[in-house]
This record gives sequence, structure tokens and C-alpha cells, in this order.
Amino acid sequence: MLANVVKWLAVFANLKVNPGGLTQAWNKLAQLLTPVYDQIGQKVKSCAVLNADETGWRLNGLTHWLWCFTNKIFCYYVITRSRGSPVVKRVLGNIFTGILICDFWGAYNKIDALAKQRCVYHLFTELKKISKYNQSLLWKAFRKMILRLFRDAIRLGSQKEKLDTEAYDRRKKFVIERFQEILSTESQDKDVQRLIKRFARHKDEMFTFLDYSDVSPYNNHGEQQMRSAVMTRKVSQQNRSRPGADTQAILMTLFRSLQLHKQNPVEVLLTMAKTSIKTQVALEEHFKLAI
Repeated sequence: MLANVVKWLAVFANLKVNPGGLTQAWNKLAQLLTPVYDQIGQKVKSCAVLNADETGWRLNGLTHWLWCFTNKIFCYYVITRSRGSPVVKRVLGNIFTGILICDFWGAYNKIDALAKQRCVYHLFTELKKISKYNQSLLWKAFRKMILRLFRDAIRLGSQKEKLDTEAYDRRKKFVIERFQEILSTESQDKDVQRLIKRFARHKDEMFTFLDYSDVSPYNNHGEQQMRSAVMTRKVSQQNRSRPGADTQAILMTLFRSLQLHKQNPVEVLLTMAKTSIKTQVALEEHFKLAI
């Protein structure tokens, strides 16, 4: 892939550069822009609503993980060997003061937050997957009950601005009561038992979207910010070194955040890099004079 970029630059930009030189240029750009990357990381910690997701990544052939923490205006990527809770704690702290939208991965269980919303679409996907191998009547009845409940809840959430407070609260209470009945269900089906245990573990994190109008029942936004990275993964070997992975995370963070701001990433990052170089040169000149 890098060889193709070199060829394109030679043909369309009349710029002759070798793969090593191009890699070094990217690394240098990332170093110049690291303070901006760190600022975005700090902004993410104070978001009112934040989506989080992770996907597999390769670093020199070894399995790593690409993490994404994002809202409507910022997108912060981290590439790390771990898929565990220490990554989430390092990015968000032990206590996140906002609402975290995520899937059911256990790493998100280890931090406290104002509230959490577990992705309902992931639940729907798992129900569909289980139905491919489990055709028992117990499972079918349970699946139907779950689908009906969450579809009713999502429909209710979409009507929050249209209904008066009393009517909305009454219907929400009915949804929660139906959910409580599901938690008390006894079944001999192993898949039913497993999902009931999961619901019990996340009982306060399934209907957060009914309490906050700006919280989605889905983690679609987080997954959308992963889409371009997943496409990159399919056509490349990802990264070959730790500095390369850091460069990847920094540049992806800045490009995607600027796109969310509806700004041209190339123009803005070029301006940022020039400003950083001028500032650095000015500081060097100042210290020379001081000496």
C-alpha cells in the first residue's frame, strides 16, 4: 500500500519520495501534532455523552486493539495491546462524569459513570445469531418477548418530545415492569438463562435512553467512526512498529475530528504543522539569544 502511495505522488504531484522518507514525514507530522491529540483526549474525558468501541488491529503481525472514543464533534483513537479495562480507565479515568454508550464487552464494566447505555443493536444481533442454532419453543418465546419489549421501548423513546410528561412516565414505568418480569423468568434453556443473567448484570444500563433525549439506544456513532479504520485494516498490514501505531492513532484522531467539525483536514493540519514549526523555531532562537 505504501509503495502505491509513493507511485501516486510521483505521477499526480510530481513528488519523488521513497517509502522510508514518507514514513518519517508522517511520524514527524504526528510528533508536531501530538499536543493537539492530547487535548482531544482531555476533551473526551469531559464529554456529556460518549460512544466507545474497539476492534482488532495488527502491530508487526501481533494482535492489538484499536479503541475509539467519540461524540458528535471529537473522535479519539488509541492502539494498544490490551483489550481490557485498564485502557478504558487510562482514557476516561476511574470515574467518567458523562453517559457512556457501549456494547456488552466486560472492559466497560470496570469504570463508574454517570450512566451507561448498552447497545441494543448488539442485543438484536445476538438474538438473531442464537436463533440460527436454537429452535426450541422456549427460546422462540423468550426471543419474541425481548424483541417486542425493546422495540416498544425504542418507539417510546422516539416519542418523548411528543408526549406529555405524565403519559411518558407512565409508559416508561410499564416498560421497566415488563423488563423486571423478564428478569424473574425461569427457564431450562441455556441461552435464555445466559441472557437473563446478562440483563440482571446490566439492568440499570438497558433503558438509559428513555431518561435522556440525547442518548441513543444504539452505538451506531461509535461503529461509524470505526468504519474507515476497518477498511484500512482490510487493505493493509496495519502497523509494523510502535511509533507507526502511535502515528496512525494521532493522525486518524485529528483527521476524523476535523471531519466531524466539517473542516478540511489537510488544510487545517497543514496550518497547525506550520504554526508548530514556527513556534519551535522561535523558541530555539530565543534560547540561543538567552545563552
